[in-house]
Amino acid sequence: MVNALLLGVLSFLVVPFLIPEPNSGTLTNVEAAGAGAEFTKLNGIDVHVKTQKYTGDCKCDAPLIVLMHGFGASTFSWRKVIEPLGEYGQVIAYDRPAFGFTERPSVTLGVDSYGFEANFKILDDLIAKYGNNRKVVLVGHSAGGQLAAEYTRLNQAKVQGLILVDAAIVTTGGSPDGLSWLYQIPQIDKLGPILVSSIAQTGDDLLRRSHFDQAQVTDEVYEGYHQPLKVKGWERAFWKFATASRKNDLLANLGTIKTPTLLISGVADTVVPVADQTKLKEMIPASQLILIEKSAHLPQEEQPQAFLEGAAPFLNELSAN
Repeated sequence: MVNALLLGVLSFLVVPFLIPEPNSGTLTNVEAAGAGAEFTKLNGIDVHVKTQKYTGDCKCDAPLIVLMHGFGASTFSWRKVIEPLGEYGQVIAYDRPAFGFTERPSVTLGVDSYGFEANFKILDDLIAKYGNNRKVVLVGHSAGGQLAAEYTRLNQAKVQGLILVDAAIVTTGGSPDGLSWLYQIPQIDKLGPILVSSIAQTGDDLLRRSHFDQAQVTDEVYEGYHQPLKVKGWERAFWKFATASRKNDLLANLGTIKTPTLLISGVADTVVPVADQTKLKEMIPASQLILIEKSAHLPQEEQPQAFLEGAAPFLNELSAN
């Protein structure tokens, strides 16, 4: 019994370091992004962005519209709406750390490079660099909605409009913060990239669940979501993201958000229940809710025209005031 226990302990201490770490990517983030991809330095890392100039005819200072993608996504998820949103302001979509083609730092930059605090610093730098003292509208989808809402709650002087698309605030994912000590054990940390590497397959299941119309999940869509998995070290970065702290006080303090807020939800969403958005409307004082038919968790992809028509009055009113 003692020998078996000792063998088990020794195996736990040693074996993880004998297992090769998965590294299925073969390209740098810049190579994977392709020719002409745009990057900008935010919080000390190269962040992949897509930008759209203001194309409207208003003589006012058009707002800066910042698009923040959800879990497992990237700027690709905004491809159908980024250009037409240019009618309402200058638009910038960016890849959050661990996703898309943004640099995947292997060391922390003063704070956890993948947690909320580091993401807030990216938004601080982005607004400072592109805002030019104009109104700022944050548009956050799913987990990006939680991040956008919490940033807005803490920085209401910086954000004049908030659009939450199927926001994962009432129902959330991620690892409990109470387990952070476990993830720091060297053996667990060594195995971490192996544990999360299955997202390459399970992500396709989530993508299908996120669509009402399965015919829209084409080979082109799969390829768009798969392309970031060609980046070297994506597994290690994703493990760092999965174990980063996302502790926040948003849900208990939604009533303090005074920023005008538009909630958009696909009627058929099963990833984040539509009932969650109804609760958010009750909890955020200056909010309104729009439901989009024949759409699940990705209304900006499945029903881009309905998405734009729903957002237009909100954006027009913001520009007028």
